[in-house]
Amino acid sequence: MTITTHVLDTARGRPAAGVPVVLERAVGQRWEPVGRGVTDADGRARELGPASGAGRYRLTFDTAAHLGAEAFFPHVTVEFQVGEGEDRLHVPLLLSPFGYSTYRGS
Repeated sequence: MTITTHVLDTARGRPAAGVPVVLERAVGQRWEPVGRGVTDADGRARELGPASGAGRYRLTFDTAAHLGAEAFFPHVTVEFQVGEGEDRLHVPLLLSPFGYSTYRGS
């Protein structure tokens, strides 16, 4: 199972490079780190570490690392569910100083 992400700075109209990202998996009532990375020049984090099948996961983005003092949301956490049999999942983040959105990518 591979989980990737892509961060786009919609206010500036370009990829958000240099955003630290942490991938975690829910184990009971706690979260365990699975991997981490930093977005590249294209705003992509392709190597976050191996996910281990179905379950609840979350990505936490350190958006202040990219937006600096403009960041109203200094961290964005996106929690999602991975179903049985999925071998690849892409979770993009669209970012601006005062808002964000996400979706299940392809």
